[in-house]
Amino acid sequence: MNEMSNRYPVTNRSKVRRLPKRGSAERAQVYAILDAHFLCHIGYVIDGQPYVTPTGYWRHGDRIYWHGSSASRMLRAQTAGIPVCLTVTLLDGLVLARSGFHHSINYRSVMAFGQAAKVEDLEEKTAALNAYVQRLYPGRNAEVRAIQPQELKATTLLGMTIEEATAKVRTGPPIDDEEDYALPVWAGVIPVRQIIGAPIADPRLAPATPLPSHLAPYADGEALDEVLSGTAKAAG
Repeated sequence: MNEMSNRYPVTNRSKVRRLPKRGSAERAQVYAILDAHFLCHIGYVIDGQPYVTPTGYWRHGDRIYWHGSSASRMLRAQTAGIPVCLTVTLLDGLVLARSGFHHSINYRSVMAFGQAAKVEDLEEKTAALNAYVQRLYPGRNAEVRAIQPQELKATTLLGMTIEEATAKVRTGPPIDDEEDYALPVWAGVIPVRQIIGAPIADPRLAPATPLPSHLAPYADGEALDEVLSGTAKAAG
């Protein structure tokens, strides 16, 4: 892989203008942030009116997929191949400075651009939807029932090849004005994490049904982003 292929192209729409040192078009960093979550916001325009819709997503290489009801206006609009902007943000900490002006937030984010396209091929559609389950719960497809034809018909699947993408990340302590560092004001970072709780069984679970081994990474107290990215302790 050559140097250029490690990065997405940067144009006026994807260039980071505010604090550009925090931005990166490196594919590895974009992938890492995308793979640490499964909820995104998709921006698009219908008849001149902008909309932003939250939805679940999953990535396969340079392709991002999302799905929903075939009756969804958002999905019907995107089926036509309209340009979309997909964003993902992970909150990592509250940054307290010695002045209100310099308070900030530690975060990881991605903004990706592309054309949404409906997946029509039934084999590709089935494989992609199964990949969504596999993405969140590796091994679960082997024990759940297969997707029914009517379920496949009722679901619209969209895919977007990433044309451009930019990651933007803030880490570390506050950045105060030099003369403020001597002030007797507490400053620092309050870490923020999404933590997984203990699994709660469905009240109608069949008797003696054990918790499957493929859910072991979803252990009480594990960080969600670490489980999804495969770096949690319980994930091995």
